[in-house]
Amino acid sequence: MSRSDVVARLFAALGDRVDVDPGELDAARADKSGQAAAGTPLAIVHAASVEDVQETLRIASATGTPVVTRGAGTGLAGGANAGSGEIVLSVRQMDRILEVRPDDLLAVVEPGILNADLSRALAPHGLWWAPDPASREIATVGGNIATGAGGLLCAKYGVVRDAVLGVDLVLADGRLLRLGHRSVKGVTGLDLTSLVIGSEGTLGVVVGATLKLRRLIPGEARTLAATFPSVRAAAEGATAVTAAGLQPAIMELMDATSLAAVHALLQLPAPEPGLAQLTVQTDGPAASAEAEAIADVLRAGGGTVRLAEDDAEAELLWRIRRSMHPAIETLGTTLIEDVSVPRSALPAMFDEIARIEREFDLVIPTVCHAGDGNLHPNFVYDAAAGADARDGVPDVIWAAAAELFHAALRLGGTLTGEHGVGVLKRRWLVDELGEDQWELQRQIARVFDPAGIMNPGKVFTR
Repeated sequence: MSRSDVVARLFAALGDRVDVDPGELDAARADKSGQAAAGTPLAIVHAASVEDVQETLRIASATGTPVVTRGAGTGLAGGANAGSGEIVLSVRQMDRILEVRPDDLLAVVEPGILNADLSRALAPHGLWWAPDPASREIATVGGNIATGAGGLLCAKYGVVRDAVLGVDLVLADGRLLRLGHRSVKGVTGLDLTSLVIGSEGTLGVVVGATLKLRRLIPGEARTLAATFPSVRAAAEGATAVTAAGLQPAIMELMDATSLAAVHALLQLPAPEPGLAQLTVQTDGPAASAEAEAIADVLRAGGGTVRLAEDDAEAELLWRIRRSMHPAIETLGTTLIEDVSVPRSALPAMFDEIARIEREFDLVIPTVCHAGDGNLHPNFVYDAAAGADARDGVPDVIWAAAAELFHAALRLGGTLTGEHGVGVLKRRWLVDELGEDQWELQRQIARVFDPAGIMNPGKVFTR
């Protein structure tokens, strides 16, 4: 069937839900990673209901047309980028909160609701949903689920996988499955909910989610910042906090390059050259005592510690951390990466990053969720140098990234802590999984999607 025939069928079934505006189609080719798919997708379906999703997938299945599910487009691995001959299935307009049950500590939501909007809606009930990505103001809950997102608070309160009880999933042929449960416990059969979380749109389309909520934390949060003469010393300070049995709600590390870039962006006084910073938040009734205990550990490790005196100072410290990405963009084009290692291996991983900077003559500003060992190295380069290179990224950057990935694996870590594989890391997936597990996972995906029309070219494609 021709491309025009597929689009005609979509219009006949879905009417004004179908969008073929050239500007919108071009925007759907890319996400926040800076990567863009080749060619232009056929059409965008702005689904407003489960039925819209089902009808789109029935047409796609009948015509053998690939489908890329998309939310807000804030991904950092190219996982929702749509290219030539593909249907973009946008669930951004499916943004309702269907149910909130304070007594059962759960909510049922559609996938298009923004993470921060959900938190604001839950607050009057005395509840919150724990996943807290830095992109919470612009990222959808469905996207959080698709990538298995984490965020700043996950060291203490868990990642998305810990906060989802069930999902409603539309398969490639249009069938609707309701996976998981509403009860606290539930071990009937295989845990397909956990399988879907982090599957990046390769198994089906998440059209609803039953979320596990928490009560709002009582007491006042305390924030402190500790500066260290080197990023390794800061990493050692973070591991010392964990080793001491202390559990901050947030513990974030910024190396000297990223810290200086943010200070310049926000027009703050420049930090001393080489300084790295740990920013820590404690919460709950014991927040003050825990902050003091953490401060003592960091001082013992050579840190210069300051406890925020008021909410304004605390807010500035967190603004500095959350401004990292726009600040790094001022340095050049960036390949934003995401690896995780055991927390005890953080100092060694920063040593590896420094080695790779020297060997490849690169600048790799890095921030880190130090409470859980998740690092975000940013490879900075001149866009012109990658104009004719693979994916628009110079070969030297990919070579350095490959070395970084393998260093993380050698230290007992993983290729991605929260961004997903998408297109950026598919070449290295087998290096972590091994051939047998890689093939098994591909076979599982084909059980859900025998024709291979769901987000093709992502994750399992070499």
